[in-house]
Amino acid sequence: MPKTRTPKSARFAPKGPGRPVQGLPDRDTLLQYVREARETGKADIAKAFGLKGADRRALRDMLKELEESGALGKRGRKAFAESGALPEVGVVDVVEKDADGELMVRLTKGEDAPSVRLAPDRREAVGGAPGLGDRLLVRFTVLENGETEARMIKRLGQSAHRILGVVRKANRQVRVEPVDRKSKESLLLVPAEAENLSDGDLVLAQVSGADGRYGPKRGKVLEVVGRVDQPRAASLIAIHSHGIPTGFTQAAEAEAEAAQAPTLSGREDLRAVPLLTIDPPDARDHDDAVYAEPDTDPKNEDGWIVWVAIADVAAYVRPGSALDKEAHDKGNSVYFPDRVEPMLPERLSAGLCSLRQGENRACIAVRMVFGRDGRKRSHKFVRGLMRSAAKLSYEQAQRAIDGFPDDHTNPLLEPVLKPLWAAYHTMLKGRIARSPLAIESSERKIVISAEGEITSITARPSLEAHRLIEEMMVQANVCAAETLEQKKTPLIYRIHDTPSQEKVQSLAEFLQTLGINWAKGEAPRTDRFNKLLVETREGPHAQIVNEVVLRTQMQAIYATENIGHFGLNLDRYAHFTSPIRRYADLIVHRALIKALGLGSDGLTDRDIAQMKDTAERITFAERRAMAAERDATDRYVAAFLSDRIGATFTGRITGVTRFGLFIRLDETGADGLIPVSTLGGEYFVHDDRTHALVGERTGARWPLGMTVEVRLREATPVTGGLLFDMLSEPAAADPNAPRPRLGMRDRQFSGPKRGGGAGKSALPKGVKRKAGKKAKR
Repeated sequence: MPKTRTPKSARFAPKGPGRPVQGLPDRDTLLQYVREARETGKADIAKAFGLKGADRRALRDMLKELEESGALGKRGRKAFAESGALPEVGVVDVVEKDADGELMVRLTKGEDAPSVRLAPDRREAVGGAPGLGDRLLVRFTVLENGETEARMIKRLGQSAHRILGVVRKANRQVRVEPVDRKSKESLLLVPAEAENLSDGDLVLAQVSGADGRYGPKRGKVLEVVGRVDQPRAASLIAIHSHGIPTGFTQAAEAEAEAAQAPTLSGREDLRAVPLLTIDPPDARDHDDAVYAEPDTDPKNEDGWIVWVAIADVAAYVRPGSALDKEAHDKGNSVYFPDRVEPMLPERLSAGLCSLRQGENRACIAVRMVFGRDGRKRSHKFVRGLMRSAAKLSYEQAQRAIDGFPDDHTNPLLEPVLKPLWAAYHTMLKGRIARSPLAIESSERKIVISAEGEITSITARPSLEAHRLIEEMMVQANVCAAETLEQKKTPLIYRIHDTPSQEKVQSLAEFLQTLGINWAKGEAPRTDRFNKLLVETREGPHAQIVNEVVLRTQMQAIYATENIGHFGLNLDRYAHFTSPIRRYADLIVHRALIKALGLGSDGLTDRDIAQMKDTAERITFAERRAMAAERDATDRYVAAFLSDRIGATFTGRITGVTRFGLFIRLDETGADGLIPVSTLGGEYFVHDDRTHALVGERTGARWPLGMTVEVRLREATPVTGGLLFDMLSEPAAADPNAPRPRLGMRDRQFSGPKRGGGAGKSALPKGVKRKAGKKAKR
């Protein structure tokens, strides 16, 4: 029989249940599959057993029966697990104390899951012990006696029992209104609690009870965080809402202060190499420097030598030290428009580990050799001592290359900058051949004055200088992964999985509605996505196609097992270039030191034993940082627009849901919502196939990517929420698209209603509605 190649997604599938026999399973087989998977959803089960049509409906009924019988338990809205089963890692709430005073935790999603004892943790000495109502990320472990315990990995943001809110005094009542826009409940404070509070205080409060079944919940103030009217309140709210660790222990600060400037001992002298840093103009830390020169080897005609030097953080943050524990717990630095919560103390992050111009700095550098075709031929890592020749901004370097050098860049133009750009243009040939994903993305730059006031919000420019540094960093990261694999040294990879077949199928169906062909069953490849983006770039659907392709992609994570990086189209990839702000890079530095014999401060056995856990922690920390940064930006934008209520803007529909349209303004990049109930008298149905809201009566459409004009109705800085009113008319009905099926409710007598057509229909006088049955249209 001819051999068939195993799909990539199957080859790199996570450990779990084996491939089941295709077809509708019996009860025992289904239970066995769920037990081995620990937690799974109906769609995953149907895919595993190859179920379609009637079999999928039968599976739904079988799952419902198993749930009602108590054999299965729900995990969230769509997932199932064996009743009482616990995952390896899960989110829990601290729900009670037992008779011995030990804390008990329970899964946030899983009413059938048992309460589990929370094991003591060494970090309690630093951040204090968790308390009732805290939400934690834990790892469940079965002990030798058969009992299960939970060990804390991270504290998460506020739980259902704790809220960060603003004190509001009105009508003889004092309430704490949550800053989380998803939370609708406020807490009522008793007079004794509110005596020393002022209107506008930003507080951390805890639920303490309720007045009655339908009454407001009573709250207790745990901490006064600050004032909501402070200029920098947005980042303060984000930090507390997401549980971002702040500050450093005295032990960590003492270790940082005791750090000494580097010497040449055990290092290669790179001070004669004119390495330079290129960063944003407001950057406080500089952890990478670059240099390029033509290769004089006659065997590599028209080739280039490229140096990338990275701050040697491992020389200062030793395994097991207080600094190491702090960095491990933080996971990464968090950047807000007005401040930074660094992973390392300022003495290191902005001092000895920052590659300052004209100062000796310890580094780990990689010397890469590229051929004329842009492909890397070889590389070598060294532990060196460097001295940055210049500190440039992206804009400054770009202006010099474009023919407008200043006094600082003019002496560097011929000997350093032009060779650097020439090397990049050669490397670009290899990048084009590799064809990484070329999705366009826009970032907002928020400019804040010294007083904390927002002066402007603009789109960040995309310069060739940005792409030059990005490509050189990518290649340095590849070198790190290749070297460690060759030396068979454990490492933390940066992985990015291939888009799922379900997402690619949804993309194909959506493209079909635009008249764009994408063969069903076609394997996802970066060059195929790029071809689609190029073909639509100049057309009317460019932005919407870019948006949908972006949503088709998976999220990158850290892992100890390699599956490659789909977005960059690389077989192996590791983060090496930012150890000042990412713990993953510090682990890779230590691995290189150990593998290449560059010192005694390399990877330890403890580092290796904890590597899988470390990868999970820093992935979580990255997600937390991204959410906090996004929330802070939203609040700053809402504050900036709060004095422009009633103003009109042009924007684009960037999200379509059953409850409304998300709009992104062209001027500021701000995101806001138009509730579906405000779109007019017609009832709009969400068509997830075409990513549009479609009028049930007329077929009028609000599709993803449509350019619209809106009026700002509401801006709430404390939550970051923006609400708009639609001023544009919807797109005409698509004659080739089927009309949405009418809803189950009888609306044949209803007319336009204030606030839209989402309410109950009105019947003429004398006409009674039949009880117990839904009228058919």
